[in-house]
Amino acid sequence: MAAAVGAVAAAARLRVLSCGLRTTTRSFCSQPVAVNDRIDNKRRAALLGGGQRRIDAQHKRGKLTARERISLLLDPGSFVESDMFVEHRCADFGMAADKNKFPGDSVVTGRGRINGRLVYVFSQIMDQAIRVGAPVIGLNDSGGARIQEGVESLAGYADIFLRNVTASGVIPQISMIMGPCAGGAVYSPALTDFTFMVKVEVCLLACLLLSRLQSMTDERLTVAVWRLVVSVQLEKTVSIFMSSVGDHCERVAHRAFENDVDALCNLREFFNYLPLSSQDPAPVRECHDPSDRLVPELDTIVPLESSKAYDMLNIIHSMGNSVIGCLDINSSVKGARFVRFCDAFNIPLITFVDVPGFLPGTAQEYGGIIRHGAKLLYAFAEATVPKITVITRKVSTFAMLYCATGPWTETRS
Repeated sequence: MAAAVGAVAAAARLRVLSCGLRTTTRSFCSQPVAVNDRIDNKRRAALLGGGQRRIDAQHKRGKLTARERISLLLDPGSFVESDMFVEHRCADFGMAADKNKFPGDSVVTGRGRINGRLVYVFSQIMDQAIRVGAPVIGLNDSGGARIQEGVESLAGYADIFLRNVTASGVIPQISMIMGPCAGGAVYSPALTDFTFMVKVEVCLLACLLLSRLQSMTDERLTVAVWRLVVSVQLEKTVSIFMSSVGDHCERVAHRAFENDVDALCNLREFFNYLPLSSQDPAPVRECHDPSDRLVPELDTIVPLESSKAYDMLNIIHSMGNSVIGCLDINSSVKGARFVRFCDAFNIPLITFVDVPGFLPGTAQEYGGIIRHGAKLLYAFAEATVPKITVITRKVSTFAMLYCATGPWTETRS
């Protein structure tokens, strides 16, 4: 695993250095040579990030650096970096020392292309993405806010959250959690349209407040989070929970990947299915599946007995890869969010229905099944994209059928 990551990292580094990572800072021939040399030296230092020692430590953990991730995600030579030489202005707690300053303030932002299509990679950069109508992709690997900056760091988070909300429904937003993500850093991914994770000691927690967060390794960070939960909530959660992607993927993220390379390659493929903005049509691919193709298996998937269960996935797999679920609180919220995303970005909806209604039970009633179920009804009712409903066996919730298809005089099930 480490050898594979090392090979990819070396190739990515070569691409980074060869293309020079063009920046928005330009050198003019009329400037003294000494000034140009200083700029070149700062650029070379910026390409090394925190230094070779930290790069080696990152590779030892089986992870790529930020620039290597961007190089692997984007088309070769297409990345144009913004604000490469920006540094923080905090002077408290020894932060003014050169050893505590890093080019770009330890955040790499810019624009590039994926299969020739424009994309912005992480709050000014988000403004540009909204203006030109291009998606935003955030590669998150952060211990949270720099607490030495106090309330100013919180204001920075507020700016990012505002832009996440402003961009919602205007441009697609994708977050990839590739390492520790704690404190305020967890909320920006939660506000984006899609969240993916890498199975490498991921720690995603909303309550983290630690004064020496930046100096901690992933292992120390996990232990510190565990102690914090125990001390605040008196909840003896085993430390493995803090590093478990499965727990987060069930309710927070949409999918998890084995490593950085697997995640970024799949992200490139996933990006091909998304429009660039709400004003851009969804990508169209040539269909090689004939419309008159016979699927004999469909005759036996749905049993003759109306009370006998079957796996809807077998039907979905014959059409394409999708997800389904029963109508409870969680599935209603998930479905509503998905429907609204498709409606915002002009993606038609096909709904396969075989459900007797909403899941009964006191837990569902006390949890607000009526209110959450109404979200799904609302999402279908307000959607203006083409909607097709396929009733595979039964449907008792007539309102759901009505909302999914529209008035019967205009559409057919």
